[in-house]
Amino acid sequence: MTRGYLALPVLLLMGACATVPMATSQEDQLGKRFEPPPPDKAAIYLYREGIMGALVPVDVAVQAQGGGLDVSLAPDTWVRIQGEPGPIEVRCAKDQSVGQRFDMRPGETRYVEVSYKMTLWGSACAVQEVSELTGQRGVAGGKRAIAGGTGATASR
Repeated sequence: MTRGYLALPVLLLMGACATVPMATSQEDQLGKRFEPPPPDKAAIYLYREGIMGALVPVDVAVQAQGGGLDVSLAPDTWVRIQGEPGPIEVRCAKDQSVGQRFDMRPGETRYVEVSYKMTLWGSACAVQEVSELTGQRGVAGGKRAIAGGTGATASR
């Protein structure tokens, strides 16, 4: 009987996980092929791993020369953004001082982990570039989300 009482909170937590708009399984598999962008474009993968902050999506603002894009990442989700080479800023939407700027070169692909951290004062978002291998592992373990906005595109 104790098992039933323990299982209920777990089931309730699973149902309460953050949700974000998701791509189709075909789009997910296509992005996990990690094909390079066309020679005149650049691509960046944003991903979030783990269950820390599972109830809360992490909102990220992506600003490129051609415009902006809003991304919400639930645990174990990712997006691929493709656009013009040049500067791109990836910032936590709730705290614009947290983020990084990347100077993207033509044909380049980069990987950025967006994470949810607990602090003494509550929670915080973090943005960190990772190696290609680490990034591809993080993306491979997740599911593809859909980004919204104008300018840079969430590529297929």
